[in-house]
Amino acid sequence: MKISVAMITFNEEKILRKTLESVKDLADEIVIVDSGSTDSTEKIAKEFGAKFYVESWKGYGPQRNLAIQKCCGTWILNIDADEEISDELKNKIREIVNNKKNSKEVFKINRLSVCFGKELKYGGWGTSYAIRLFKKSTGQFNDNTVHEAFETEKEIFKIKENILHHSYLTMDDYFIRFNRYTTEGAKDYYKKGKKVNFFDIAINPLYKFLRMYIFRLGFLDGIEGFVIASTSSLYSMIKYFKLREMYKNGSYIQKDNNSKNR
Repeated sequence: MKISVAMITFNEEKILRKTLESVKDLADEIVIVDSGSTDSTEKIAKEFGAKFYVESWKGYGPQRNLAIQKCCGTWILNIDADEEISDELKNKIREIVNNKKNSKEVFKINRLSVCFGKELKYGGWGTSYAIRLFKKSTGQFNDNTVHEAFETEKEIFKIKENILHHSYLTMDDYFIRFNRYTTEGAKDYYKKGKKVNFFDIAINPLYKFLRMYIFRLGFLDGIEGFVIASTSSLYSMIKYFKLREMYKNGSYIQKDNNSKNR
């Protein structure tokens, strides 16, 4: 078995079929670790022959590692439920995996964001590289509950062909994730003892908007570019304000590990 696709899911019925369609002729197996979906996620996964496991939510890093541990392939393609593999990328992955002389083992791949149905090419959303393809024995994700990273001692190589990252389908979808991500981000900072001040809450969000919309040319993406720059700056503000609340209250309310609270 050469290629295992490893994924984590939670209520992904709106986008999962598109993702699985994009990898079904590439993967030797599809392994999904779900954290208690209540929609049609499991049904859709099994239509594609995926190995489907249910595990309580442990955070993004640990959850990804669980999926990888359950894979049997030599190569792991670790993707999110909202990441579609382009035809050009599939051909590139086959070329790498089938090349017996290849000594490269870890690759980061560009993610081209699709927000509200539009490909975003500016504002920092058109060039976002992340490690997605690697040999199983080369490393693992850290324990961060959000903004996890793959840690390896191997040299990391770059693949320019794109993953289409369907970040947000609708504004409603955006704010559902917004609340979860800002809370998880604030918890991570709290655990690490990161301090918060006026600059973080009031000035940093303004700088983030200017950087994305003006300096990184987000205005060229039209109204979607403006909305994403605005909500991204709001994300920064809310994350730090939640951190301030945690310090003010002396702690944060720990959610149950039960996945239904994700």
